[in-house]
Order: sequence, then structure tokens, then C-alpha cells
Amino acid sequence: MDQPAQSAPESANPPPEPAAPRITFSAPVVVPALLVLGVLLVLCGFFPRHADRIFSTAQGWVIGHFDWFYTMVVSLFPVFLVLVAVSRFGNIRLGPDDAKPEFNFISWSAMLFAAGMGIGLMYFGVGEPLQHYLKPPTQVPGTPAAAREALTSTFFHWGIHAWSVYGVMGLVLAYFGFRYNLPLTMRSGLYPLLQQRINGPIGHSVDTFALVGTIAGLATTLGYGALQLAAGLNIVTGWDTSTVGFRVGLIVLVVGLAGLSAASGLDKGVRRLSEVNLLLTMLLLGFVLTFGPTVHLFEAFSENIGNYLSSLVGLSLRTFAYEAPLEPGWFGDWTILYWAWWVSWSPFVGMFIARISRGRTVREFIIGVLLIPTAFNLLWMTAFGNGAIWIDTHVAQGALAQTAGNVDALLFRFFEYLPLAKGVSWLAIMLIAMFFVTSADSGAYVVDAIASRGHPRSPVWQRLFWACLLGVVAIALLLAGGLKALQAMTLVAALPVAAIMAVLCVGLWRGMQADLRNASQDWAPATSFWNGEHWRKRLELIVRQPSAGDVHGFLQKTVLPAMREVAAEMERQGVHAVVHDNSADTEGGNAGAVHLSIPIAELRDFVYGVRPVRRKLPGYILTEVTDEEENMRRHVVEPITFFADGREGYDIQYLRREELIADILRNYERYLSLTADKRNLLLNRAPGHIG
Repeated sequence: MDQPAQSAPESANPPPEPAAPRITFSAPVVVPALLVLGVLLVLCGFFPRHADRIFSTAQGWVIGHFDWFYTMVVSLFPVFLVLVAVSRFGNIRLGPDDAKPEFNFISWSAMLFAAGMGIGLMYFGVGEPLQHYLKPPTQVPGTPAAAREALTSTFFHWGIHAWSVYGVMGLVLAYFGFRYNLPLTMRSGLYPLLQQRINGPIGHSVDTFALVGTIAGLATTLGYGALQLAAGLNIVTGWDTSTVGFRVGLIVLVVGLAGLSAASGLDKGVRRLSEVNLLLTMLLLGFVLTFGPTVHLFEAFSENIGNYLSSLVGLSLRTFAYEAPLEPGWFGDWTILYWAWWVSWSPFVGMFIARISRGRTVREFIIGVLLIPTAFNLLWMTAFGNGAIWIDTHVAQGALAQTAGNVDALLFRFFEYLPLAKGVSWLAIMLIAMFFVTSADSGAYVVDAIASRGHPRSPVWQRLFWACLLGVVAIALLLAGGLKALQAMTLVAALPVAAIMAVLCVGLWRGMQADLRNASQDWAPATSFWNGEHWRKRLELIVRQPSAGDVHGFLQKTVLPAMREVAAEMERQGVHAVVHDNSADTEGGNAGAVHLSIPIAELRDFVYGVRPVRRKLPGYILTEVTDEEENMRRHVVEPITFFADGREGYDIQYLRREELIADILRNYERYLSLTADKRNLLLNRAPGHIG
């Protein structure tokens, strides 16, 4: 029988990289989404007044009828994540059991910082606390009690609840993407509930809602960025930036820069911009802490955290059912709008934090996502919010508060009371512009991933298409009703996404329950039962480490024929089995892999797969080789098994075809044994069952 050593010569090369497909759109997802967005653009472009009235009516209807729903769902998410973290589910790894984190803790934490920053912090850092101070929901305006409530409300909106929304989505994407090897899309989280039906109309609808909701959230952010950039340029240059044409021009310019960044690739474009963003943000924060009322800011930070934590439960479930806030519309215009904004952004931020978290345990993921960016957000809001209130009451004598109605320019008015005002304003403008570009670029990447069902090799033109569409939607909403239209679009589009996220929590819980059942079973790898036959060939493989070409040949000449033989026999006996050959792929979670799958209704599919895995040679092997030889030999490639339940795989390079078939059947028998109770329960529930 064929063995890896016979499959390809030592110098064999992996198969050539296939050409990137011209289009990877999933038509059942993209077509309905484009129809919805097309109707929106026509309405805004040709009937802006009607669009403004429709948006206002829709916003009032959602707030009037579903404020309680947003409140309950978003309050559920932190409770759910804490329960998962403290339970045995927290030990599950995001990936196979043997997966290691791709980034060390410090790098991972820094990237979580980057995920928590953006145009929103720049726009609302001064604007929200100062507006709450002047128009608080329950306190007398302009008093110390109002200042305390202003920062507590701001912490509530930007704290654990915001990051629990992102955490739920990120955990769902990471868990089902890296543990189940499913695409990084929302529908994958419904797999434990729907099984293969996620590939049907329900799954298409889920991704369509996610696509429209994400575009709405990103377009709102681009709108905020355009308004604030225009205001900042007006203050530092004196230009007339209040015209619609100027703001539209800003969006067009930023989308063009985002297109250039997208064309350079995600790693080169977004990564470098994010690193610069992080540096400039830390510089700006340090400047405010140093030249603002430093001692007061750190004292306020401590008290703000105490007030926030002590009132967290009451704030979480507050709906003003018994008495309206002193400021009419405060609850809908602030809290409910924020919950909708976070939900609409959740696929975007969730995918980012999922991609950087492979190999971490669920508990590490939840603690890091809930605490690290939340801590930064709270420090930022204290520095800018408490700083603005202190300056208004101690330095500006109320002059800063008089400009609070123009939130777009409020950050730059705040800088006028600090040293180096003009230089700092230019720094802020540069930072907003870079956040603007990064949001459009990485947002287009995420939208394309949703539209392509996570295809690993989407062409560049698709990202450019989505970047342009994001710009067009933002422009249309600005023309139709400005900020109110952007907010209304977010509120409406996020509503079905919030409902889907609640169902995703159920799917995630069930998936993790299945993991614990599998983990309770001990199962030795096939190679543990080797009986010594063909020992000379095995010795040859041990002595000569396999290359990538060897493993590719082994997959083609031994593994695939064995899987096809098993699948053919399964079909003859009435069991549907499918063999998937991804050995020519070079990107994605299953790059170079082959696997046999057997779909079972209402249960997780049986999967037996083999993928090439690169492994470093032990250091002692390389002690007497030259640097050039070391560069060539420092890695070996091994064929490692993988399964749908995330169990740690094992090396099968020594198996012959009959032994491989036996290993497949042993794992299938194990699968049937583990799922017997569940299948019996399903049979008992079937219509017409007697007994």
C-alpha cells in the first residue's frame, strides 16, 4: 500500500496555488441585502423629505415598542458570558484541544485595545458626558450630582454591556469557526440548532440581516466621522465646512483611501494603520491626562468606577416605566440607540476579536474581552468627560457648555482650553481621519466575509465594492436627514440582529454541552494500536522527516482513496457520506485538508479529517547544520487528524490504507456511541412514536 515516503520525492513541491476566484458572493445573501439597500438609496436620493419622515417614524416606533427588548437582550449578554466563564465551558479551547494562541497575551491585549477605539470615542469622549451634565436623566442640571450621573451613564453605555455584545458575537464566531471548522459568519452559530439547514433559507436570512445591520452601523460611524472632521477643519483652518458638498467630499476621499488600503491587503493595510492609531491615541490620552486637571481626573476615575459598579444592575434593567426622564427622549436617544449601535457593529468587531483569539480558552477570551477594552474606554471617558466638565466649571465659566449643542465641534472647543491647542487639534483630525479609513477598510473586509460566507480568497474588487457602498449609504443618509437618519437606520436594522444574537447564545450553549460530553470519553489514537507489521517502512519514515510534498502525496494516494472507499460502502448501506478535498487550497482554516463527513439530522456531523500541520524540529537536531540548512530543515510537515468535536488530532503518516479505514470506522463507532442517547431522544419525540 502507498505510504508517505512513496508518495512524492524529497524535493517534491506542494501543488501550485490556484488562481483566486473572480467572484465569491453568496447570491442568496447578497441579492436580498442589495435590494434592501437599493430601495433605501433610491428613497434617500430622490425623496429625501419623505425619507426623513419615514426614518423619524421608524425610530419612534422601535423605541416605543421595543425599548424593553433591547434592554433585556443586551442585559442578558454579560450574564450569559459570566456564566460560561465560571462554568466548565470556560476550559474549552477556541480551536482543537492542542491549539496554541497565535499571539502572546501582551500583543493580544494591545489588539483588544485597538478594537475598543474608534470614531465613537473621539466623537463622544467630550460630547456625551458634557451633554448628560447639562441634560441629565434624573438629576438637576449643572450640579455635582448631575456630573456624577453624567459619568455613570457614560460608563454604562461604553462599559461591560457594550463589550458583552461584541464578546457574544466574537465567541460565537471563534467557537464555531475554529472548533467546528465552519465559516466565520452568524449562521454558523445556529449549527447545533439547525444542523445542515443553516445552508438553507434560514441561514441565508440570518446572514442577510447581519449584512444589512453591519452596513447600517458602519455607515452611521462614517457619518459621525465626516461631521466631526468637517467641524475640526472649520475650527483650525476657518474653512466653510458646513455644506453638504464638503461633507460628501470627505466621505469620498476617505473611501478612496480605504480602497487603497484594501488593495494592499489586510495585513499590510489595516494592521499598519491600526498600529499608528494605537500610538496616536495613547499620545492624545496622555496629553489630556498630563495637561488637564490630572489629580482630579484620577480621583474621578476611582469614584466613577465605584458609582458604575454599585448601580450596574439597576441601570441594566431600567426602562423608565414609572416615570419618564427629566429630558424627554433621553432613554431612546442615548441608551437604546447605543444598544442598537453596538449590536449593528457586533459582526464587525466580533470577527476581529475572533480572528486574533484562536487557541485561547473560552474563559481567557471572556475575561480579556470584557475587562481590557472596557478599562480603556472608562479611562478615556474620564479623561475627556471629567476634564471637559472641570474646565467648564473652573476655567471656561460655562463657555464650553454653551457650545455643547454642536457635538461635532465639541472636542476641538475642549482643546482650546489646553496648551498647544492648534497642534493637538491637528493631531485629533489626523487620528479621526485614520480611524475613518480603518473603519471603512476593515469594515469592507468584514462585510465581504459575510457576503462570501467566509471565503478565504475573495478578490480585492469585492472589498473595494463594499467600501464604495458603505460610502454611498453614509452619503445618502446624510442627505436624507443627517445624524437622525443615520441613527434611525441603525435602530431599525439592528433589531432582528439582536433577536438572532439571543438565539446564538442558545446554540453556543448546546455546542459546548456536546464538547463536554465528548471530552468525558477517553479515546486513544489509531497509532497506539500498531502491531509492528511493516516495521521497516515505518522506520524509514521515522528516520527521514516528511516534506510538504510527501504529505500532499500521502493525502492523494492513501487518505483520499481510503475515505472514498468508506464513503462508497456507506452509500451502499444507505448512509449518506461525502468526501471533501481541499488539498489544493492554500488559505483558510482547512487549507490543504481532506475530510469525510456524514450528516446526521439534528446532530453535529461526523467528521474525520486530515490536514498538513507544520511542526518545528527539536533544537538538538539542528546543532551541527549550517544556517542555510537550518532554514530549510527547521520545520517538518505531518498529516494530523481533526474532528468536528475539536479533539486533539494525531499523526497518521505511518498508517496504510486498511489501517486508515479501520481508524475511520473506530471513530465513527465512537461517534455513534456518544450520540446514542440524543438520537433515542429524537426518535421518542418523532410524530407517531409509540412507547
